[in-house]
Amino acid sequence: MMLRAAHLLGFLLARPVATSPSLNDRVAELERLVLKQQELLSSQEEQFQETQHMLSDISRAAAEPRRLAATTLPPKVHVIDNTTERAFTDIENLQQALDHTWFILCGAMVMFMQAGFAMVESGCCRAKNVQNILLKNLTDVCVGTLGWWMSGWAFAYGGPMVDGYLENGFIGTDQFFGAGFMSTPKAGMIEPTGAIKSWFFQWAFCGAAATIVSGGVAERVNFPGYCIFSFVMTAFIYPVCVAWTWGYGFLAKDISDVGYMDFAGSGVVHMTGGVGALVGAIIAGPRLGRFDNPDAFNPHSLPLIVLGTFILWFGWYGFNCGSTLGMTTAAKGMMAAQVAMNTTIGGATGGLTVFTLRLALLKKYDIGGFCNGILAGLVSITAPCGNVEVGPAFVIALIGGFLYQGASALLRKVKVDDPIDAFAVHGVCGAWGTLAAALFDWGDGFDLYHGWSGFACAQDASGVCLKGAWGGGMAANVVEVLAIASWVAAWSTIIFLPLRLAKFLRASDSVQEEGFDAAKHSPTKAYAMDESAANTILSA
Repeated sequence: MMLRAAHLLGFLLARPVATSPSLNDRVAELERLVLKQQELLSSQEEQFQETQHMLSDISRAAAEPRRLAATTLPPKVHVIDNTTERAFTDIENLQQALDHTWFILCGAMVMFMQAGFAMVESGCCRAKNVQNILLKNLTDVCVGTLGWWMSGWAFAYGGPMVDGYLENGFIGTDQFFGAGFMSTPKAGMIEPTGAIKSWFFQWAFCGAAATIVSGGVAERVNFPGYCIFSFVMTAFIYPVCVAWTWGYGFLAKDISDVGYMDFAGSGVVHMTGGVGALVGAIIAGPRLGRFDNPDAFNPHSLPLIVLGTFILWFGWYGFNCGSTLGMTTAAKGMMAAQVAMNTTIGGATGGLTVFTLRLALLKKYDIGGFCNGILAGLVSITAPCGNVEVGPAFVIALIGGFLYQGASALLRKVKVDDPIDAFAVHGVCGAWGTLAAALFDWGDGFDLYHGWSGFACAQDASGVCLKGAWGGGMAANVVEVLAIASWVAAWSTIIFLPLRLAKFLRASDSVQEEGFDAAKHSPTKAYAMDESAANTILSA
């Protein structure tokens, strides 16, 4: 455009025309226009170059990782030295608040499951032992809390860690009694750590594992002997199982490239409790007269069993969804939703499966079986809830219902007295759920594997999906089942057998005949009504 204007100006000046004031004015005006156009084009060219530089900078920033010196420093509540630490950013403050809220909310829901266990266990047993059942549930929480605080957390998560894994691969050795959860960088300043929220959340899981055992040995085990087991379970047996798995021990790094997969604890929590219950039931022996007069041992309160089942189902959403261990990204929110859907399908499918089986076998409706079927489905889906689609979740719970029914019948056949079917529900379905987490992983066929990677495939260091990883994941989960079952069975035997031989574990025949409530408790009855009225109501 500038070249055209110059040519036009030269052409006009070269023409032999008569000079006049009007022509001179026009030429001057045209020169001014050309100069103005030149200035405008020059300005636009500068803006264009600046825009090019800006786009180039943005492209480099997107292609290269950000290198902000400030964010590489550890964030602190109190900043003492700006060269070694920094304050939380606004985004980090929000993320920390969301994570802590999520952990506390879900942990409280898991803790409330103790009320569900109390209702189910007391409802399954006879009215004359209700107070004793509730006492053991309360004790599991309180004694378990102290066991987890003293050494449980340290053995499970105390470290030390090397490259993100437990150094010795077997058991933690630091942070006993909560040591290291807070520091005092300067007088008048306390610096907390994120371990506090994790301690609370994982404590709730620890209590659940111990409470499962109480149901398996109900109505014939003395309270002092049970307290000993409850403490050792929460302070040592269960924490070591956690160290191998969630504590990044040998099952996480040494078995295969992808490690084990147990999202919320079918093996770590439920199988641990179920195996402990089986060993306790075998060593303690059956309740007096259990297999001579089976009808005398029918559940005394189906309403309590149903109420407890609903409470447990509700708490299971904290148990499973909370195992996302955070709520600060869209992916974690979507994973929690997927987990909730799988959990819901699992509970419903397991319940209907056992209800239908019992109806076919008994030709009558069995509400107690329906409730245990729900729990069997929930246990079965607990490990795979974060790496399977909803169709496989249905199949997993369906199979879990069949396995529960078979295990329950088998225990009665061999005369192992498990009043609430703790082993059939938690032990058998816990093992099945652990295996199902690998078997039904939503990776592509039996080649790709997702496991802990969630919505993405397990990848190598270069970001490429690992080929043939499914076999390694399956092997790790098989080892998990064998290792945890062996560990818990061995230590439960070490604790229960000497107590039984020392006559400190099993209650006398007279106490069992009279009932723990009348023999050991004040008041002597759980229900404020005379026996005839209670029998009338319960038989109505």
